[in-house]
Amino acid sequence: MAKLENKIDFVMFFSVENANPNGDPLNGNMPRNDYDGYGEVSDVCIKRKIRNRLQDAGEKIFVQANDRIEDDLTSLEARFDSIFRKDKDDDETVYSKSCELWIDVRSFGQVVTFQNRSIGIRGPVSVSMAKSLSPVNVISMQITRSTNGMKKEKGGRSSDTMGTKHYIDFGLYKVKGSINPYFAEKTGFTMEDALKIKEALRTLFVNDASSARPEGSMEVKKL
Repeated sequence: MAKLENKIDFVMFFSVENANPNGDPLNGNMPRNDYDGYGEVSDVCIKRKIRNRLQDAGEKIFVQANDRIEDDLTSLEARFDSIFRKDKDDDETVYSKSCELWIDVRSFGQVVTFQNRSIGIRGPVSVSMAKSLSPVNVISMQITRSTNGMKKEKGGRSSDTMGTKHYIDFGLYKVKGSINPYFAEKTGFTMEDALKIKEALRTLFVNDASSARPEGSMEVKKL
């Protein structure tokens, strides 16, 4: 596998149409935006989608989403303990084997705090928060469920049948990132891995549809 010799910088533009690209749980799950009205998507959200695409491609992922767990291990600690033993594996072994096993660890890094360890793995791939090129228009729509979710003794509708859906009508977002060859050498990240990251970015919204992000509502325009 070819060593990563040079720094790679990338810029990606993606569109959002009638969707909520990244809801804020502290603000009623409304689309994130700044005080000037520019839309935002957190770097954590983008890295989650990259991990999902790598997982779709058959790569081993350490930080698996709850709805995408493949090994029946429901926590990072359990996944870590299934591989490493405190009385057998030293910190250097944990560092090297974690990078070897999981592409997201050797890409993004990981802070290991399990088994009373404290190991910082700094990954070569960094991704910025995405920001819209112009202010976005956040729309709130009142919705009604046709069926009561809670019991109601005297007929009619229960209080949980009413809700609100938030989305933006349109936004074009920009996200920047880079891959550092110095840290790539530390984690064993290769040029082949860089191409996998590139493909994950190119197809970022494949298999990502939900009620908040209908199929086709988010699309990578340029990478």
